[in-house]
Amino acid sequence: MHPNSDNDFPQPQSGNDMPRFAGRGTMMRLPAAERPDGLDAAFIGIPLDIGASQRAGTRYGPRAIRADSVMIRPYNMATGAAPFDSLRVADLGDVPINTYNLHKSVQIIEDYYSELNAFPLVPLTLGGDHTLTLPILRALVKKHGPVGLIHVDAHTDTNDEMFGEKIAHGTTFRRAVEEGLLDLQRVVQIGQRAQGYDAGDFQWGVDQGFRLVPAEKCWYQSMTPLMEQVRAQMGSGPVYLSYDIDSFDPAWAPGTGTPEVGGLTSIQGLEIVRGCRGLNLIGADLVEVSPPYDISGTTSQLAANILYEMLCVLPGVNYN
Repeated sequence: MHPNSDNDFPQPQSGNDMPRFAGRGTMMRLPAAERPDGLDAAFIGIPLDIGASQRAGTRYGPRAIRADSVMIRPYNMATGAAPFDSLRVADLGDVPINTYNLHKSVQIIEDYYSELNAFPLVPLTLGGDHTLTLPILRALVKKHGPVGLIHVDAHTDTNDEMFGEKIAHGTTFRRAVEEGLLDLQRVVQIGQRAQGYDAGDFQWGVDQGFRLVPAEKCWYQSMTPLMEQVRAQMGSGPVYLSYDIDSFDPAWAPGTGTPEVGGLTSIQGLEIVRGCRGLNLIGADLVEVSPPYDISGTTSQLAANILYEMLCVLPGVNYN
């Protein structure tokens, strides 16, 4: 089956046709595509970790997420979503970043996603550290204008600089504001927690118009009522979803560079992504998976499932 055919929908390789420990090495064992022509959505890896401030290793994130996606089946039994019945989806492989130069890598990423603007597909990105979201937003805004943002993370990533550098995984959303990439009345941050460098560390985004929902406001709560409010806030405009795996408690996702206690559960993560159904999602990412710190694969398996749930809430997905 050719992934770019106009007459059929690519399907993940079935575990009944090929053992799950064998076969394709792509996300969900989907067809690999060299070109984005004819695709409605695509998984793309960015093996970047030179923007990380603590533990490195997210360069191995995309490969691990793909490896641990083998158990995911095409049909979402909880929501009824059948993404492969209505969307043409493939794996476009990895962006060829510069291993030694973060600024060059940021430009490579922006150029790569800018070229995708000529196609109607929605990019779903496997990270890679959180620096990568900035160049993706730079590219998408060229097509869509300033976007709404749902940012799920243990951290606000609104530092002005890190070690004197303006570009790093903890400065992403301050730069996005300064560059006019975000619709500031449609920005929600969920899951922030732990300690700061000063008492106002979380306040900068709030002062810009962000809605901040710290982790403590999520404890013992279903995220479904919150996401009803988020959908109303986002309206019909374009929305980008950026999901940092460290938003989860380390009990669920130990394989990340900057873990923080007191985080979200995997159930809450599912509720957040499923709550994005009906939004005009123009892209999404799952970042900061660092496999060297989780040899069990729990983190990358959770990441793969969150990415699948993102696919299930894209515009145009059929529901049974």
